[in-house]
Amino acid sequence: MRYVAAYLLATLGGNANPKAADLEKILSSVGVEADKDLLKKVISELEGKSVEEVLSEGREKLASVPSGGAVAASAAPSGGAAPAAEEKKEEKKEESEEESDDDMGFGLF
Repeated sequence: MRYVAAYLLATLGGNANPKAADLEKILSSVGVEADKDLLKKVISELEGKSVEEVLSEGREKLASVPSGGAVAASAAPSGGAAPAAEEKKEEKKEESEEESDDDMGFGLF
């Protein structure tokens, strides 16, 4: 991800076709040691492509991925209430066990 970010920074800075040395300079400025193989991979994948086109293609792909946000939001309140009820039941069980242990099995009163 950092290599892609460096590539995007270089293109935003006006360098339409950044080279490995350009990305290494950006990464080293923030203390990141660059892996030459990963730099080559990023550059080869993005070489000759417009960053704007790559980003718009990515948005289109993400738009087709089902996220299920609406379903999860409506199910969250009911799912959140059930564990709370279970916790209350467990607390009641623990209290009754503690009360029976207090008299050590002898019913004095």
